[in-house]
Amino acid sequence: MDILKQIDYWQRGSVEDMEIAEELLASRRFRYALFFAHLSLEKMLKAHVIRATSKTPPKIHNLVRLAEMTELEITDEKMEWLRAFNVYQLEGRYPGDTQIIISEETARRDISLAGEIVEWLKAQLSQP
Repeated sequence: MDILKQIDYWQRGSVEDMEIAEELLASRRFRYALFFAHLSLEKMLKAHVIRATSKTPPKIHNLVRLAEMTELEITDEKMEWLRAFNVYQLEGRYPGDTQIIISEETARRDISLAGEIVEWLKAQLSQP
């Protein structure tokens, strides 16, 4: 496996998914916007998993579990935020009988924070 090629693949996918999240946010499709923001974080973390393990990342969606597989020093605060953000991948994939009501304010705040973490993760990929 070409490690650098795989890292680039996941990183590019992450950037594209965050762009889609922003487009969905602009069109007021909050549930899907947050789902794509989660997907963006997931893919950037998978790039780090490859970097840390030299193996294909597992087919999971849990941001905390992925973060634990990396060599990153992630604060407890960020890990708690990732844990809470996991709800959006479940809501996007498996909406239950009672869907979460997502306000525009919540969607904008959470997508903004997700974007900041994606950028932080991206910057960490360029570190030796």
